[in-house]
Amino acid sequence: MSDVKKFIEQSDDELLIKLLIDSFRRIIVHYGSWFAEVEHQLGMENALDVEQNVWDMSFSNQLNRIGKTLGFPVDKGVPEFIKSLPRQTLIDLIEKIGINWLANDGIWFQAVEKKHGMIDAKRCNDTCWTRFSPFEAYRIKKLLELPDNGGINALKKALAFRMYAFINEQIIEDIDENCIIFRMQNCRVQAARKRKGLPDYPCKSAGMVEYPYFARTIDNRIQTECIGCPPDEHPEEWFCAWKFFIN
Repeated sequence: MSDVKKFIEQSDDELLIKLLIDSFRRIIVHYGSWFAEVEHQLGMENALDVEQNVWDMSFSNQLNRIGKTLGFPVDKGVPEFIKSLPRQTLIDLIEKIGINWLANDGIWFQAVEKKHGMIDAKRCNDTCWTRFSPFEAYRIKKLLELPDNGGINALKKALAFRMYAFINEQIIEDIDENCIIFRMQNCRVQAARKRKGLPDYPCKSAGMVEYPYFARTIDNRIQTECIGCPPDEHPEEWFCAWKFFIN
């Protein structure tokens, strides 16, 4: 019989550091696995509701424990040093996190494509949007305290707080109080491909999931129509355009 903890205590510092980072990785994957399975078993609406309670409790507990160990105070689930950051630093951090999110998405896509081909990568990507798009809309809805039937005005506000909004250039044209047209004027992914002399990435299949799911989560009366999205032809001033409306 041996004490299992001795294996850890006898490890060198390099291994301990690797273990520390890998532990965060395991938490992230386990958290996502729980969400995906609850969504599969109980439906998206119930998964979003449960995740709200899980995050409030889990993140606060984790942060408080780490704060006590590393010696930084935590106030209402937020490290106090973050609250002391200058406004512009907060904005810059939000932008960098948006870039990290997009890069993470791209790395996953390329990894699947390399091993299994473009078709499987696109299939996985499109299915991911069936979960992430309503999740993001739900989080923004809670963040901004938007009403359930906030209509087009609520959607306009929500679109401004998406991860894409931090890193891409987009514009909204008001048609009337029940209709807007959303245009992605500059997309980091497509712009990078253009600089390399590559054709547009055909993202319409993902968009046909992403945008309707997002809009319906903000207000289930909102309908979505694609005006144009690669591989569709589009003018120089935008990469994709979407019409949101309530009949």
